Amino acid sequence: MPMKLKGSCRCGAVRFEVESHTPVPYQRCYCSICRKQQGGGGYAVNLGADSATLVVKGGAHLGFYRATIEDDEHPHCEISTGERHFCRDCGSALWLYDPTWPELVHPFASAIDSDLPAPPSRTHLMLKYNANWTEPDIREGDLAFDLYPEESLAEWHRRNNLWVE
Repeated sequence: MPMKLKGSCRCGAVRFEVESHTPVPYQRCYCSICRKQQGGGGYAVNLGADSATLVVKGGAHLGFYRATIEDDEHPHCEISTGERHFCRDCGSALWLYDPTWPELVHPFASAIDSDLPAPPSRTHLMLKYNANWTEPDIREGDLAFDLYPEESLAEWHRRNNLWVE
């Protein structure tokens, strides 16, 4: 049975639950969008979950943001299809939903109130866009990528025997 993740914003106006086969917070994203929206340590940690199981209380307090992207990989300004949901009252980042992959939702680990499993290693991605003031803590056994790894959240969890049925 998938793990039920319970999350909320800082002020409590928005609460949510969602089921996840991939609840281990192992992936650190250093892109400017994640970092500036909810990555106080210079990165954000995104989880994976089944969008069909997302239940939200306080939806009237939700807003979402679609980032503009213009960088080496996107030389012309593009609007992201990803919808980064947040509480309009306190500003807490809650989850990312992208209609390109309608079966998935990506809660931000920082919004999860449930205890999460400790990762045996971490994957650092988008290091090409790492802010100059951060020092990624890349340890033995961790993986590091300038952009995205080829391995998905699901593949990583399965490879590490952490997939939650």
